[in-house]
Amino acid sequence: MANLKEIRNRIASVSSTMQITSAMKMVSAAKLKKAQDAITAMRPYANKLTELIQNLSGSLDGDGQNPFTAKRAEEKILIISITSNRGLCGAFNANIIKETLRLSKEDYAGKTIEIMGIGKKGTDILSKTLPIKSRHDAIYDNLSFGNVADVALLAMDAFAEGHYDKVLLVYNQFKNAATQMVTTEQFLPIVAEKDITQSYTPDYIYEPSQSAIINELLPKSLKMQFFKSVRDSFASEHGARMTAMHKATDNATELRDQLKLTYNKARQAAITNEILEIVGGAEALNN
Repeated sequence: MANLKEIRNRIASVSSTMQITSAMKMVSAAKLKKAQDAITAMRPYANKLTELIQNLSGSLDGDGQNPFTAKRAEEKILIISITSNRGLCGAFNANIIKETLRLSKEDYAGKTIEIMGIGKKGTDILSKTLPIKSRHDAIYDNLSFGNVADVALLAMDAFAEGHYDKVLLVYNQFKNAATQMVTTEQFLPIVAEKDITQSYTPDYIYEPSQSAIINELLPKSLKMQFFKSVRDSFASEHGARMTAMHKATDNATELRDQLKLTYNKARQAAITNEILEIVGGAEALNN
Protein backbone atom coordinates (compact mmCIF):
# COMPACT_ATOMS: atom_id res chain seq x y z
CA MET A 1 0.00 0.00 0.00
CA ALA A 2 1.29 3.47 -0.89
CA ASN A 3 2.28 5.75 1.96
CA LEU A 4 0.05 8.61 3.08
CA LYS A 5 2.06 11.31 1.30
CA GLU A 6 1.78 9.55 -2.07
CA ILE A 7 -1.96 9.11 -1.63
CA ARG A 8 -2.39 12.79 -0.69
CA ASN A 9 -0.46 13.81 -3.81
CA ARG A 10 -2.67 11.62 -5.99
CA ILE A 11 -5.82 13.04 -4.41
CA ALA A 12 -4.59 16.58 -5.11
CA SER A 13 -3.69 15.66 -8.70
CA VAL A 14 -7.07 14.04 -9.41
CA SER A 15 -8.91 16.96 -7.80
CA SER A 16 -7.00 19.40 -10.01
CA THR A 17 -7.83 17.35 -13.11
CA MET A 18 -11.50 17.21 -12.07
CA GLN A 19 -11.62 21.02 -11.83
CA ILE A 20 -10.15 21.33 -15.33
CA THR A 21 -12.55 18.82 -16.93
CA SER A 22 -15.51 20.41 -15.15
CA ALA A 23 -14.53 23.86 -16.44
CA MET A 24 -14.06 22.51 -19.98
CA LYS A 25 -17.48 20.88 -19.78
CA MET A 26 -19.13 24.19 -18.87
CA VAL A 27 -17.27 26.07 -21.62
CA SER A 28 -18.29 23.48 -24.22
CA ALA A 29 -21.90 23.58 -23.00
CA ALA A 30 -21.99 27.36 -23.49
CA LYS A 31 -20.46 27.11 -26.97
CA LEU A 32 -22.71 24.20 -27.87
CA LYS A 33 -25.86 26.24 -27.28
CA LYS A 34 -24.75 28.87 -29.80
CA ALA A 35 -23.53 26.33 -32.36
CA GLN A 36 -26.69 24.23 -31.98
CA ASP A 37 -28.94 27.25 -32.53
CA ALA A 38 -26.95 28.17 -35.65
CA ILE A 39 -27.15 24.73 -37.31
CA THR A 40 -30.80 24.23 -36.31
CA ALA A 41 -31.75 27.58 -37.86
CA MET A 42 -29.92 27.06 -41.17
CA ARG A 43 -30.61 23.35 -41.75
CA PRO A 44 -34.19 23.70 -43.13
CA TYR A 45 -33.10 26.42 -45.57
CA ALA A 46 -30.04 24.46 -46.74
CA ASN A 47 -32.00 21.23 -47.16
CA LYS A 48 -34.79 22.93 -49.10
CA LEU A 49 -32.31 24.71 -51.36
CA THR A 50 -30.53 21.42 -52.06
CA GLU A 51 -33.86 19.76 -52.87
CA LEU A 52 -34.76 22.58 -55.23
CA ILE A 53 -31.43 22.33 -57.04
CA GLN A 54 -31.80 18.57 -57.39
CA ASN A 55 -35.26 18.99 -58.89
CA LEU A 56 -34.10 21.65 -61.33
CA SER A 57 -31.00 19.70 -62.33
CA GLY A 58 -33.03 16.57 -62.92
CA SER A 59 -35.26 18.34 -65.42
CA LEU A 60 -32.37 19.55 -67.59
CA ASP A 61 -32.16 18.05 -71.07
CA GLY A 62 -28.94 16.10 -71.33
CA ASP A 63 -25.93 15.95 -69.07
CA GLY A 64 -23.03 18.32 -68.75
CA GLN A 65 -24.91 21.58 -69.31
CA ASN A 66 -23.42 22.81 -66.06
CA PRO A 67 -19.88 21.94 -64.92
CA PHE A 68 -21.14 20.99 -61.47
CA THR A 69 -23.56 18.36 -62.79
CA ALA A 70 -21.10 16.69 -65.19
CA LYS A 71 -20.72 12.97 -64.57
CA ARG A 72 -17.38 11.37 -65.40
CA ALA A 73 -15.73 8.03 -64.80
CA GLU A 74 -14.72 8.03 -61.15
CA GLU A 75 -10.94 7.81 -61.28
CA LYS A 76 -9.81 10.79 -59.19
CA ILE A 77 -11.63 11.35 -55.90
CA LEU A 78 -11.32 14.30 -53.55
CA ILE A 79 -12.39 13.61 -49.96
CA ILE A 80 -13.02 16.67 -47.79
CA SER A 81 -12.41 15.48 -44.23
CA ILE A 82 -13.89 17.79 -41.58
CA THR A 83 -12.48 17.36 -38.09
CA SER A 84 -11.45 19.77 -35.29
CA ASN A 85 -8.33 21.68 -34.32
CA ARG A 86 -8.43 20.46 -30.73
CA GLY A 87 -8.76 17.10 -29.05
CA LEU A 88 -10.34 15.98 -25.77
CA CYS A 89 -13.63 15.29 -27.56
CA GLY A 90 -13.86 11.51 -27.36
CA ALA A 91 -14.00 9.60 -30.65
CA PHE A 92 -15.12 12.67 -32.62
CA ASN A 93 -11.96 12.93 -34.77
CA ALA A 94 -11.11 9.23 -34.73
CA ASN A 95 -14.44 8.32 -36.35
CA ILE A 96 -13.87 10.71 -39.26
CA ILE A 97 -10.32 9.46 -39.77
CA LYS A 98 -11.52 5.86 -39.71
CA GLU A 99 -14.31 6.56 -42.23
CA THR A 100 -11.96 8.45 -44.57
CA LEU A 101 -9.45 5.60 -44.54
CA ARG A 102 -12.26 3.09 -45.11
CA LEU A 103 -13.46 4.99 -48.17
CA SER A 104 -9.94 5.08 -49.63
CA LYS A 105 -9.27 1.38 -48.99
CA GLU A 106 -12.69 -0.16 -49.66
CA ASP A 107 -15.26 1.93 -51.55
CA TYR A 108 -12.67 3.61 -53.80
CA ALA A 109 -9.85 1.11 -53.70
CA GLY A 110 -7.59 1.50 -56.73
CA LYS A 111 -8.72 5.07 -57.37
CA THR A 112 -6.57 8.16 -57.02
CA ILE A 113 -7.51 9.68 -53.65
CA GLU A 114 -6.58 13.11 -52.35
CA ILE A 115 -7.63 14.80 -49.12
CA MET A 116 -8.72 18.36 -48.44
CA GLY A 117 -8.36 18.70 -44.69
CA ILE A 118 -10.41 20.97 -42.46
CA GLY A 119 -9.24 20.62 -38.88
CA LYS A 120 -5.74 20.03 -37.57
CA LYS A 121 -6.34 16.77 -35.71
CA GLY A 122 -7.67 14.77 -38.64
CA THR A 123 -5.36 16.24 -41.27
CA ASP A 124 -2.22 15.50 -39.22
CA ILE A 125 -3.13 11.81 -39.02
CA LEU A 126 -4.39 11.41 -42.60
CA SER A 127 -1.27 13.10 -44.02
CA LYS A 128 0.74 10.06 -42.92
CA THR A 129 -1.11 7.72 -45.28
CA LEU A 130 -2.91 9.83 -47.92
CA PRO A 131 -1.82 12.78 -50.10
CA ILE A 132 -3.12 16.13 -48.84
CA LYS A 133 -4.26 18.55 -51.53
CA SER A 134 -4.71 21.42 -49.07
CA ARG A 135 -5.52 22.06 -45.42
CA HIS A 136 -7.62 24.80 -43.89
CA ASP A 137 -7.14 24.63 -40.14
CA ALA A 138 -7.63 28.38 -39.65
CA ILE A 139 -11.25 28.24 -40.82
CA TYR A 140 -12.43 27.82 -37.21
CA ASP A 141 -10.72 31.05 -36.14
CA ASN A 142 -13.54 32.95 -37.83
CA LEU A 143 -16.29 30.56 -38.80
CA SER A 144 -18.32 32.65 -41.23
CA PHE A 145 -20.09 31.88 -44.47
CA GLY A 146 -17.61 33.99 -46.45
CA ASN A 147 -14.55 32.11 -45.18
CA VAL A 148 -16.16 28.70 -45.66
CA ALA A 149 -17.41 29.67 -49.14
CA ASP A 150 -13.83 30.48 -50.19
CA VAL A 151 -12.75 26.95 -49.28
CA ALA A 152 -15.79 25.46 -51.02
CA LEU A 153 -14.90 27.41 -54.14
CA LEU A 154 -11.49 25.73 -54.28
CA ALA A 155 -13.14 22.30 -54.46
CA MET A 156 -15.76 23.52 -56.94
CA ASP A 157 -13.15 25.00 -59.28
CA ALA A 158 -11.00 21.87 -59.09
CA PHE A 159 -13.99 19.72 -60.06
CA ALA A 160 -15.13 22.07 -62.84
CA GLU A 161 -11.62 22.07 -64.33
CA GLY A 162 -11.59 18.27 -64.40
CA HIS A 163 -8.96 17.68 -61.71
CA TYR A 164 -11.40 15.42 -59.85
CA ASP A 165 -14.30 13.24 -60.95
CA LYS A 166 -16.03 13.16 -57.59
CA VAL A 167 -15.92 15.19 -54.38
CA LEU A 168 -17.11 13.79 -51.05
CA LEU A 169 -17.75 15.41 -47.68
CA VAL A 170 -16.99 13.36 -44.57
CA TYR A 171 -18.14 14.95 -41.31
CA ASN A 172 -20.03 14.43 -38.06
CA GLN A 173 -23.68 15.37 -38.41
CA PHE A 174 -25.10 16.89 -35.24
CA LYS A 175 -28.08 15.07 -33.75
CA ASN A 176 -27.84 16.01 -30.08
CA ALA A 177 -25.18 16.68 -27.47
CA ALA A 178 -24.54 12.97 -26.95
CA THR A 179 -24.97 11.71 -30.53
CA GLN A 180 -22.99 12.61 -33.63
CA MET A 181 -23.50 10.60 -36.83
CA VAL A 182 -20.57 10.08 -39.19
CA THR A 183 -21.89 11.18 -42.59
CA THR A 184 -20.47 10.73 -46.08
CA GLU A 185 -22.16 13.12 -48.49
CA GLN A 186 -21.62 13.58 -52.21
CA PHE A 187 -20.67 17.19 -52.84
CA LEU A 188 -19.92 17.00 -56.56
CA PRO A 189 -21.28 16.21 -59.05
CA ILE A 190 -24.73 17.30 -57.89
CA VAL A 191 -27.15 14.40 -57.56
CA ALA A 192 -30.06 15.23 -59.88
CA GLU A 193 -33.67 14.56 -58.93
CA LYS A 194 -33.99 11.90 -61.61
CA ASP A 195 -31.39 9.88 -59.69
CA ILE A 196 -33.50 10.05 -56.51
CA THR A 197 -36.76 8.17 -55.96
CA GLN A 198 -39.55 10.66 -55.23
CA SER A 199 -43.30 10.30 -55.03
CA TYR A 200 -44.03 13.39 -57.14
CA THR A 201 -42.48 15.55 -59.85
CA PRO A 202 -42.71 19.30 -59.18
CA ASP A 203 -43.71 21.58 -62.04
CA TYR A 204 -41.87 24.92 -62.05
CA ILE A 205 -42.42 28.09 -64.04
CA TYR A 206 -39.05 29.60 -64.96
CA GLU A 207 -38.23 33.27 -65.33
CA PRO A 208 -36.03 34.25 -67.13
CA SER A 209 -35.01 30.67 -68.05
CA GLN A 210 -34.30 27.34 -66.44
CA SER A 211 -30.60 27.31 -67.34
CA ALA A 212 -30.08 30.89 -66.13
CA ILE A 213 -31.68 30.10 -62.78
CA ILE A 214 -29.67 26.90 -62.35
CA ASN A 215 -26.38 28.57 -63.26
CA GLU A 216 -27.10 31.26 -60.68
CA LEU A 217 -28.32 29.00 -57.89
CA LEU A 218 -25.93 26.05 -58.22
CA PRO A 219 -22.81 27.79 -56.81
CA LYS A 220 -24.85 29.30 -53.96
CA SER A 221 -26.40 25.94 -53.15
CA LEU A 222 -23.02 24.19 -53.10
CA LYS A 223 -21.50 26.81 -50.83
CA MET A 224 -24.48 26.55 -48.51
CA GLN A 225 -24.20 22.76 -48.43
CA PHE A 226 -20.51 23.06 -47.59
CA PHE A 227 -21.20 25.62 -44.86
CA LYS A 228 -23.92 23.42 -43.37
CA SER A 229 -21.48 20.50 -43.16
CA VAL A 230 -18.85 22.60 -41.37
CA ARG A 231 -21.50 24.00 -39.03
CA ASP A 232 -22.75 20.47 -38.31
CA SER A 233 -19.22 19.38 -37.48
CA PHE A 234 -18.62 22.44 -35.31
CA ALA A 235 -21.74 21.79 -33.23
CA SER A 236 -20.90 18.08 -33.02
CA GLU A 237 -17.41 18.90 -31.76
CA HIS A 238 -18.72 20.88 -28.79
CA GLY A 239 -21.35 18.23 -28.07
CA ALA A 240 -18.72 15.48 -28.13
CA ARG A 241 -16.34 17.50 -25.95
CA MET A 242 -19.05 18.33 -23.43
CA THR A 243 -20.00 14.64 -23.19
CA ALA A 244 -16.36 13.54 -22.93
CA MET A 245 -15.58 16.08 -20.22
CA HIS A 246 -18.74 15.12 -18.33
CA LYS A 247 -17.62 11.49 -18.29
CA ALA A 248 -14.06 12.50 -17.37
CA THR A 249 -15.37 14.56 -14.45
CA ASP A 250 -17.50 11.66 -13.24
CA ASN A 251 -14.53 9.28 -13.50
CA ALA A 252 -12.26 11.73 -11.66
CA THR A 253 -14.86 12.11 -8.90
CA GLU A 254 -15.11 8.35 -8.52
CA LEU A 255 -11.32 7.95 -8.47
CA ARG A 256 -10.95 10.74 -5.90
CA ASP A 257 -13.52 9.10 -3.63
CA GLN A 258 -11.68 5.77 -3.89
CA LEU A 259 -8.38 7.44 -3.09
CA LYS A 260 -9.89 9.20 -0.08
CA LEU A 261 -11.22 5.87 1.17
CA THR A 262 -7.79 4.30 0.69
CA TYR A 263 -6.18 7.25 2.45
CA ASN A 264 -8.53 6.97 5.43
CA LYS A 265 -7.88 3.23 5.70
CA ALA A 266 -4.12 3.77 5.58
CA ARG A 267 -4.35 6.56 8.13
CA GLN A 268 -6.45 4.44 10.46
CA ALA A 269 -3.98 1.56 10.09
CA ALA A 270 -1.10 3.90 10.92
CA ILE A 271 -2.91 5.24 14.00
CA THR A 272 -3.73 1.69 15.12
CA ASN A 273 -0.07 0.68 14.78
CA GLU A 274 1.02 3.70 16.84
CA ILE A 275 -1.49 2.84 19.57
CA LEU A 276 -0.27 -0.77 19.61
CA GLU A 277 3.32 0.40 19.89
CA ILE A 278 2.44 2.72 22.80
CA VAL A 279 0.48 -0.04 24.57
CA GLY A 280 3.27 -2.51 23.96
CA GLY A 281 5.86 -0.10 25.34
CA ALA A 282 3.76 0.59 28.43
CA GLU A 283 3.33 -3.13 29.08
CA ALA A 284 7.06 -3.65 28.73
CA LEU A 285 7.77 -0.94 31.33
CA ASN A 286 5.25 -2.43 33.73
CA ASN A 287 6.85 -5.85 33.44
